[in-house]
Amino acid sequence: MVSYTWRKNDMAPATYTKLIRFLQEDLAISPASIAVAERRGDKQRQRDKDPNSLPMVLWQYGLVTLEQLDKIFDWLAQAY
Repeated sequence: MVSYTWRKNDMAPATYTKLIRFLQEDLAISPASIAVAERRGDKQRQRDKDPNSLPMVLWQYGLVTLEQLDKIFDWLAQAY
């Protein structure tokens, strides 16, 4: 698995849009699941001062499998 630090604020808007499209179209993750992860991720970043959360929050809340998480990290590594 590729190690990657995800930062929504560091990600270009076009790249973020492509990530969301990848999550929805390639991994069949619902917009509602993504919205939950974004909200939880924002709270986690504020509490822990950790900006690396969307993929991990998706996984921690059972919204993606470990295999899907690996695919997300691979996608992010290729996007940069």
